[in-house]
Amino acid sequence: MSIYREYDIRGIYEKELNEQSVVRIGYALASKIDGEYVSVGYDARSHSPILFEYLVHGLNAGGKKVLDMGMVPTPVNYFTNYQEWDGVTTSASIMITGSHNPSEYNGLKITVDKAPFFSEDIYALGRECETIDFPAKVKRDVTKIDAVTRYVDFLVHEFQHLKAMDTKIVYDCGNGVAGVVTEDIFAQLELKTKGLYIEPDGTFPNHHPDPSEEHNLEDVKKLLATDGDIAFAYDGDADRIAVLTHKNNIKGDMMALLYSMTMDKPTVIGEVKCSQVMYDELERRGATAIMYKTGHSNLKVKMKETDADLACEVSGHIFFKNRYFGYDDAIYATLRMLELLHDKIDLDEELAKLPKVFSTEEIKVKTTEDEKFKIIDAVKVLLQNPPASFPTIRDIIDVDGVRINFENGWGLVRASNTTPVLVTRFESTSKETAELYEKAINDLIVKAQNSL
Repeated sequence: MSIYREYDIRGIYEKELNEQSVVRIGYALASKIDGEYVSVGYDARSHSPILFEYLVHGLNAGGKKVLDMGMVPTPVNYFTNYQEWDGVTTSASIMITGSHNPSEYNGLKITVDKAPFFSEDIYALGRECETIDFPAKVKRDVTKIDAVTRYVDFLVHEFQHLKAMDTKIVYDCGNGVAGVVTEDIFAQLELKTKGLYIEPDGTFPNHHPDPSEEHNLEDVKKLLATDGDIAFAYDGDADRIAVLTHKNNIKGDMMALLYSMTMDKPTVIGEVKCSQVMYDELERRGATAIMYKTGHSNLKVKMKETDADLACEVSGHIFFKNRYFGYDDAIYATLRMLELLHDKIDLDEELAKLPKVFSTEEIKVKTTEDEKFKIIDAVKVLLQNPPASFPTIRDIIDVDGVRINFENGWGLVRASNTTPVLVTRFESTSKETAELYEKAINDLIVKAQNSL
């Protein structure tokens, strides 16, 4: 499987990400960056500092100087692009992280000139890396920067109004890198907090750092039941958040609705997996709602293009341009959620006012890298003349796979950009109807597979 993915570079340490591959990546990437400096940070994995040295070798050999921020959350890495460091500004940032993947994985998230480096740029980089010679080592050119203190100071300054608020907060860092900054921020704001698994540990000894999986939230739910008013959980590199109340596990689309309450007619971008309730409710409130492709890189690009205030993914990537820089930051999203509570907004009450729908989780259908996009194309063809028993179609949105709007809900099938699966999701006014849509679309997928 190629390490060069749609949104980032990702692979198994030593087997795929090793001295040979990472030095070449750094060297090839240097030629894509106009300025002199690149800021680099890494997550809690034991091999991240090793990959850092390989990357430095490549970047230095390509003529770039490295600003070393050490172990940081991904949002801190993004943050360095908007700061000046002793008169120096960075032209790109690279985050060495395996995000929420198992401990043997690692990867690179790349930002060039404040924009995500992704899709065809990454694929072209991969092709180039196959053909270039391994660069000789040059004099190491690395300057340490204290990005963590700068980031903490910035957020503490921005959220002074939350100081010593009464809310009892519990949270779970999952032994990822969120704990590098949460302790200081919460302490300086004098918040009442209890944290789990704060210490970064790339072996993830307690549970997998993926808060979109319900079973990873069991410990923080128990703590919430006895000691908290609200709970937060973070993924391995802290760009994704879960928010829990005593009544709700608030998904990213519903978070966006809550956040948008304090904005004046905002433009909000959601991905194709977001609930129709979110889009309808935003429009009802006079906001502009835009449906777009899944993926943090896609959403950042669309935000810039539309000058949107906010974007979200169901999985908990939340992007604020309103009062912030437009990237996904779970720590910042935490403070914005606390701000709603500070403003006396009852989260559960607001969610209870929304139309009742039944939404499935993401359901994955295994396939192959080679076939996944071909199946989507075949499904589109079959939808031009669907079976007589197929539910009545209102319209079809094909911005990312196919989202079929029916009379009482919708069904989605799209090809994952990162794994050999199709991703499906279904929503309706009742569980039975959602299951009917699920069966109809699954039958169509099987038909499409058989036609290849």
